Amino acid sequence: MIKARIRDFIITKDDWIFAVADYFHPEGVRCVLRYVPDETGDRQLNGMNYRKYDFDVAFDFMRNNRPEWVQDVHVVPEDQVKVILHPSDPIPELIKKDGRVKAVYEVLHAAGIPIDKMGVTGSVLPGLQNDTSDVDFVVYGKDWFKARDAIAVAKAKGGFIEDIDEDMWRRIYNKRIPEISFEEFVLHEKRKGNRGMVGGTYFDLLFVRDWDQISSPISRGEDIGTAKIEAIVTDAELAFDNPSIYKIDHDEIDHVLSYTHTYAGQALKGELIEAQGVVEQVGDIKRLVVGTSREPKGEWIRSLTLLDQ
Repeated sequence: MIKARIRDFIITKDDWIFAVADYFHPEGVRCVLRYVPDETGDRQLNGMNYRKYDFDVAFDFMRNNRPEWVQDVHVVPEDQVKVILHPSDPIPELIKKDGRVKAVYEVLHAAGIPIDKMGVTGSVLPGLQNDTSDVDFVVYGKDWFKARDAIAVAKAKGGFIEDIDEDMWRRIYNKRIPEISFEEFVLHEKRKGNRGMVGGTYFDLLFVRDWDQISSPISRGEDIGTAKIEAIVTDAELAFDNPSIYKIDHDEIDHVLSYTHTYAGQALKGELIEAQGVVEQVGDIKRLVVGTSREPKGEWIRSLTLLDQ
């Protein structure tokens, strides 16, 4: 079985490039198509032009070209994988030639985070970035929280790493179209501390589980309805993961899962949350799932504790 984590990329024998979408791959690599060779594409790699596909377009392409690979995500047979790209691989070279990556690296290095616990993903990982590409920085496991705090200190000092201004917050909000107000969105996001600007470019600090945090896959449940609940968060260690996991104290619901990045890190342990989503029955427990579609309507998580402060 191939060993790959979310934020890794794979390149197939057709030179299609996929973003890995899971920690477990029982029947092939669970991923989502991102880039395909195309003579009219506006990105270049190894002498080929590539075109970037958004989520819905990628699924249309796969249904037309590899329908047998289409499930809830794209499942690429192991024998079709030519190479796995790990986020940590390009860091040594990038810090020599990309001032933005170097600036983030230096902050994290000074905070004691090993180079093999950090990386880049998104278009930068395969080398398909352009002048408008964001920097998606990855940190693994518990080092992520140390990295987030170091970035917060760097933003407070000013310099190459800066906080996000209101215009950029508006752009992020309008791109995500969440079911909470702009004011609530920004209040939650500013507290998370995992976004910023580096060298004039937007960047995200993305969490990926360390290998010792990967134990068992998330089983698919049976949808049994929708619900809006209030509950106290009892464990938020994986709140910044994908999906985000919030264990809660509730009479019926065991935990909340969020498949949308908007609600990653939305609440802290001990806080009262309000969440609305789809209730799933998984064995003898129930969970609430937020982010059941690309732009989920009528689904959200908000920290009532934060809003009351």
